[in-house]
Amino acid sequence: MISFDYTDGAGVYAGKATRGRSGLRYRRFETAAEALRFAVEDMPGAQQRGSLLEVNEARFDHNQIRALYDAPDYPLSRRSK
Repeated sequence: MISFDYTDGAGVYAGKATRGRSGLRYRRFETAAEALRFAVEDMPGAQQRGSLLEVNEARFDHNQIRALYDAPDYPLSRRSK
């Protein structure tokens, strides 16, 4: 994987929910690490599948979001499963 700066600001675009209202569609974060944590730990599974992370005009799909979150250099503590 390419070099990734977890300290850059980032935005998360939530995917569409399968039922009912989708809720929050876009959220901005101070750091990409916080955005990744939100996308993986707090976003409902149905929204995760269509979500996008945007950092410095680069976009990452839900598979790339998961890979960045699971990477050994991810700087924040992860929630226990």
